Amino acid sequence: MIAGDRLGSSRRVAGLAGVVLTGFCSALAAGLLILLLGYVVVQGWSAINPSFITQLPHPVGVSGGGVANGIVGTVIVVGLATLISVPIGVLTGLYLAVYGRGIAAELVRFLAEVLSGVPSIAIGLFAYTILVKPFAHFSALSAAFAFAVLMLPLMIRTSEEAVRGVPTSIREGALALGLPDYGGVMHVVLPAARPLIVTGLLLSIARVTGETAPLLFTAFGSQFWEVNPTNPMAVLALQIFTYAISPYDDWHRQAWGGALLLILAVLVLNIGARIALAGRTKKF
Repeated sequence: MIAGDRLGSSRRVAGLAGVVLTGFCSALAAGLLILLLGYVVVQGWSAINPSFITQLPHPVGVSGGGVANGIVGTVIVVGLATLISVPIGVLTGLYLAVYGRGIAAELVRFLAEVLSGVPSIAIGLFAYTILVKPFAHFSALSAAFAFAVLMLPLMIRTSEEAVRGVPTSIREGALALGLPDYGGVMHVVLPAARPLIVTGLLLSIARVTGETAPLLFTAFGSQFWEVNPTNPMAVLALQIFTYAISPYDDWHRQAWGGALLLILAVLVLNIGARIALAGRTKKF
């Protein structure tokens, strides 16, 4: 009886220690995140003003200026990457979830997992090799291609899981109404899986919004307004990198301001992903 009491007491102590340890680790992670966000806000808030968002960069030695061209360039590059990655990622995930059986499907899943672990700078170098070097010309299109490759693994995984998560009865109901198998999948199953697919899309956009390494090999950057995707283009993350490594205090301040804008954009995208995921949970 005494041995049993000792065993129960040791288990309670071990359980309490585990709870305390996990709580400490959670608090540490949350604290580091809050510290990081707070530091960026403190450093970057002074740079945020209407001119910073609406004006072009000023020449060296002229104070002021902004990152308006970088904001527009980021929207263009990420938008093009989304147009490239969404059809490929969703249709691939749909195939794996509904028809993917055997060695070919497992190979696609394996390659998607491997691609998700490839460093972004290697993806940028790949885009440079096939889209920049042969034409001897940097462009936003090559940057969008690199971003699309980075977005694909997450789009494929979330699309497959989204379609798998749709109840089988929905697909069977579509078949019972006379729809062909493919038609039922496209017109019934895929719309039912849309909230989780949108969640994956928002997360993949957040994944690439702050990437800088691929842009060094592709977009190259610009100090001027540029909306033609076949030309070099300013992107906010690349501007932050350029300003941060410069020796000018005013550019350092603007780099912190750009970093704050990027963090706010990623925060909005993650909130949108949570809302989309919550909508799917309520639906099913």
